[in-house]
Amino acid sequence: MIESVPPYRVEPMQWDDVPEVMTIERQSFTLPWSDYTYQHEILENNHSHYYVARYTNGQAAGRANWLKRLFQRSRQSPVIGYGGFWLVVDEAHISTIASGESWRGRGIGELMLLAMVERSIELGAVMVTLEVRVSNTVAQNLYHKYGFQVVGRRPRYYRDNDEDADLMTVDQIQSEAYRAKLRDLRAALEDRLRRGEDR
Repeated sequence: MIESVPPYRVEPMQWDDVPEVMTIERQSFTLPWSDYTYQHEILENNHSHYYVARYTNGQAAGRANWLKRLFQRSRQSPVIGYGGFWLVVDEAHISTIASGESWRGRGIGELMLLAMVERSIELGAVMVTLEVRVSNTVAQNLYHKYGFQVVGRRPRYYRDNDEDADLMTVDQIQSEAYRAKLRDLRAALEDRLRRGEDR
């Protein structure tokens, strides 16, 4: 299972999360996916693994208050980010990642990336791939931090402006060397999130 990072929790996306996800989707993308797409990804696509991040505001994660958290989730633990990947054989392909407008620059995107890479390892993937706009240097820097390298280019990949996409890949994610790298990155991110750094 994906480990949460206080004061944040990452958990599988549910159908009742989609309205909040769609709000972030529309804030983040010029050509947002539809709620039908998420319905398909969550309920029908066996290769899909989608997750949301919640700000828990110090709520305990123990069993004692699970019922309270269940019924107060929408009010006390809003969705502040999400991401998803497809797993085909031993390759995980990250299809989307976004954080809420007011949460950007706080490490939520990195939290989602870390969670998806960790989950890919748990599911037996040996490599992770994704596409990123050639102009999106902020995202590229984050992906490089996690070992992704540019392995190709997809011309006119983004339909809103015909911008090219770089195809980025990190492989050998099952190796002890990469797992050690992830442990160090997780520790640094946990420290950042606990201290509430803006950058």
